[in-house]
Amino acid sequence: MSKPLRVASVNVNGVRAAFRNGMGPWLASRDVDILALQEVRAATDDLTKLLGPEWSVLHDAATAKGRAGVALASRRPASIHRVELGPEEFDSAGRWLEADFEVEGGEIVTVVSTYVHSGEVDTPKQVEKWKFLDAMTERLPKLREHNPLAVVVGDLNVGHRELDIKNWRGNRKKAGFLAEERAYFDAFFAEEGSAAETVDGSERTGLGWVDVGRRQAGEVEGPYTWWSNRGQAFDNDTGWRIDYHVATPELAAKVVDYRVDRAASYAERWSDHAPVVVDYQL
Repeated sequence: MSKPLRVASVNVNGVRAAFRNGMGPWLASRDVDILALQEVRAATDDLTKLLGPEWSVLHDAATAKGRAGVALASRRPASIHRVELGPEEFDSAGRWLEADFEVEGGEIVTVVSTYVHSGEVDTPKQVEKWKFLDAMTERLPKLREHNPLAVVVGDLNVGHRELDIKNWRGNRKKAGFLAEERAYFDAFFAEEGSAAETVDGSERTGLGWVDVGRRQAGEVEGPYTWWSNRGQAFDNDTGWRIDYHVATPELAAKVVDYRVDRAASYAERWSDHAPVVVDYQL
């Protein structure tokens, strides 16, 4: 049996700061095949130098310098990559990067690194988030048609269920846990073609994708992937699970391991997010 394909995803909150604070040793120890990064906030040359010559790097920077930015780094170069999402007038730069990778054995796996807007209720930021989630809803079926072995990974900035946020009661009217946002995820994970049961009562059609983290962890709180820097959120594990592997059923069936690499202590963190690492046996 061949070695599983290890796909890791993390919002680095600025890749230069992440490497200064300890990302390098983590990466060296985890034997990752495909690495998806969000909030890179650096030039491609800087990212390439930090990762080193053993990595093939794809990077889509945001239109606004120093903001967002997504990347895919791999041991084998991608055969093709795409960055367009949504209509032409919609600016998705630095937030959606998909690529096809030929893996050991000759199969093709499509990986998307994405960074959904954080949003803010009743502001233009939330409008952009709605547009992005609409574009994702339109793209996911086409992505599965393109390749049944596909996974969308990254910081999706929505806690889907009450299990995904420690303090869910206090966040019901805040971006990240709005019923209208969660309804998109109800549809993402509902049976393909079904009338999805949505938390806000909206009518949506199921897309049939799989939340790998929830399937692997079961009906438990978390495991959380992001903690506020305020107070003792990390020490008390008062977190949010907003970093996902959203896989086609075909690829989700090949998962053999799922881990959230939560730092041992607050002082040992190199980002406010923890990496999500999944092994796929192809």
